[in-house]
Amino acid sequence: MDFIFTRPDSKTSAAALEVCHEYAEPWLLNHSLRAYSWAAAYASLTDIAYDGELLYVAALLHDLALTPAFDNHALPFEEAGGHVAWVFAAGAGWGRVRRDRLAEVVVLHMRDDVPAEDDPESHLLQVAVSADVSGRGLDRFPDQVKDDVLTRYPRLGFADAFLSRAEDQAERKPRCAAAALMRDGWAQRLTNNPLDAPGR
Repeated sequence: MDFIFTRPDSKTSAAALEVCHEYAEPWLLNHSLRAYSWAAAYASLTDIAYDGELLYVAALLHDLALTPAFDNHALPFEEAGGHVAWVFAAGAGWGRVRRDRLAEVVVLHMRDDVPAEDDPESHLLQVAVSADVSGRGLDRFPDQVKDDVLTRYPRLGFADAFLSRAEDQAERKPRCAAAALMRDGWAQRLTNNPLDAPGR
C-alpha cells in the first residue's frame, strides 16, 4: 500500500504540502499527512472511488485554522479552515465549483458523518481524522497499515498538542463543534487513542 504515501501528481498538491510545511508545526503536519494516508488506505480497503487531488489538498489544509497564523477569533476552526482552503484554491486557479467543494470537505470533517455514496471525499476525511484523533474506527485498518502510517509519519506528541488547541477553541467558542465534542468526552478519547499506546 505504498500508494497511500504518494502525493497526487499536480502543482496544487505540491503547493498544499508546501503551505502545510510552512505553517503547521511538525505534529500537525504529520497529522495532516496521516489523514490523507488513512483516507487513501480506507478507500482502497472499501473500494470507494474518490478525487485524489481534492482529498489530498483537503487533508493537508483541514486543520490550518488551528495555527496562530490562521486562527479566527469568532468562527469555528473548521469554518475558518474552509475559507483558508477556498482562498488557496482560488490562488491555484481552481474554478468556483471546485473551490466550494474543497471548502465543503474541510468544513464537513467536523460535522455529522457523511455517507460515502453522497460525498466520498468528505466521508474519507471524516473516517481518517476520527481514526487519527480519537481512535474511532481503527479496527477498519490492518495492523500493517497502522504500523506503516505511524512509521512514515510519527505522532510527535500529537495528542497533547492537539488537545491543547481543541480546549482553547472550545473555551473561546463554546457553541462550536469542538466544544460540543469536548463536552461529550472527546478529551478522554483523544488521550486514550490506541495509536499513542506505549510500544506502538
